Amino acid sequence: MTQILGEEFDLKEAVGGPRGLVEAVAPGLVFVVVYIATGALVPPLVASLAVAVLAMVLRLVQRTPLTQAAGGLAGVVIGVVWAWRSGEAEDYFALGLWTNAAYAAGLLVSLLARWPIVGVVVSLLRGEDFSWRTDPALAGRRRRYVLATWLWIAMFLVRLAVQVPLYLDSSVAWLGTARIVMGVPLWGLTLWATWVLVRRPATPATP
Repeated sequence: MTQILGEEFDLKEAVGGPRGLVEAVAPGLVFVVVYIATGALVPPLVASLAVAVLAMVLRLVQRTPLTQAAGGLAGVVIGVVWAWRSGEAEDYFALGLWTNAAYAAGLLVSLLARWPIVGVVVSLLRGEDFSWRTDPALAGRRRRYVLATWLWIAMFLVRLAVQVPLYLDSSVAWLGTARIVMGVPLWGLTLWATWVLVRRPATPATP
């Protein structure tokens, strides 16, 4: 999220670089590929978990930041446990559906409460106050924060609109593909659009 504070937007850095992109995509991709190849439940669960654990181990060995790999591993572990306990492969992706629904609901509540979450996050990151909420002179900024928050709500709702029917239909391969396509790429696009809306105007150069 710190990318939205910069004068330039770097998509590669926003998604954690090539390594972060691979760590985000690989477990789900491996799950789908192995599931299609075997038609069984246990092999893709084991393969996906192994990929996530490997990413974590490599970061530990290389002493690089663990946040993204740890978050990915936690999500994979929950997905593996849910699918293993239910015996349904599509439950591997259930956590993502619940997460998207929760985020969409939370963002909508922030708008109803007149505290658009994008504005709150940007203000906190910049160390600013929240005068934009009530100051008529800052109405333009407030509108941009509201619009940016709606963009994130739309992203989560679009994901749900596509993925929930696939989940209910037990279309595991298509659900996994949709998760990959609508994951990091759509997140990066939404983050870029947010940056466009909330970035500060360029300061004219001093002669």
